[in-house]
Amino acid sequence: MNVVDEYTGHVEPGGDATRRTLDALTISKLSVGPMDNNAYLLVCRATNEALLIDAASDSERISDLIGHGPDRPALRTVVTTHQHPDHWQALGAVAGANGSYTAAHPADADPLPVPPDHLVEHGDTLSVGDCTLEVIHLRGHTPGSIALLYRDKERPHLFTGDSLFPGGVGKTNSAEDFTSLLDDVEQRVFAQLPDETWFYPGHGDDSTLGEQRPHLAEWRERGW
Repeated sequence: MNVVDEYTGHVEPGGDATRRTLDALTISKLSVGPMDNNAYLLVCRATNEALLIDAASDSERISDLIGHGPDRPALRTVVTTHQHPDHWQALGAVAGANGSYTAAHPADADPLPVPPDHLVEHGDTLSVGDCTLEVIHLRGHTPGSIALLYRDKERPHLFTGDSLFPGGVGKTNSAEDFTSLLDDVEQRVFAQLPDETWFYPGHGDDSTLGEQRPHLAEWRERGW
């Protein structure tokens, strides 16, 4: 697995991974599977413990990203952002191979192929070695969709699953679900976090809240 250290937020399906290095944490992004899903490997630099966000597909490529040598990080936790199958095809294989705990919101736990070891609610936290991730429940794409927030000293980093993308919120199946999701995204994300917050979606390229904030009213008016 080739890992590029010039992080832009863009990865190609089947291509290289890309890695961003923060003071306490590294973030590696990899595109996997036929739906161009993003898998994110977070590694605490002090402890070499790791957390994976969405073991979506291609367990062998995810394993290559983790590494195979004696200095590879210890994958302690695999978090599933929501219940849609394209986000957990490799969950059993990756968690089983690494002896990892699994985590998800209780409202999305039943469809998962591996019962979660940890059920997380809005406001809970998860640890990656010495680093802390905050759980944000964003209701609408699925009942139990979650985002994960890491507060670096330079800017916050937010992993949004399929709840927020550049250009809009995630797909919903009714007007009520759309309103619920956009309300949560506005109140729990945009109202709480600054423009420099960098967010990492479940598919495609990254963005910042500042780039997307001017379009919130437009998204609500168009209804998707």
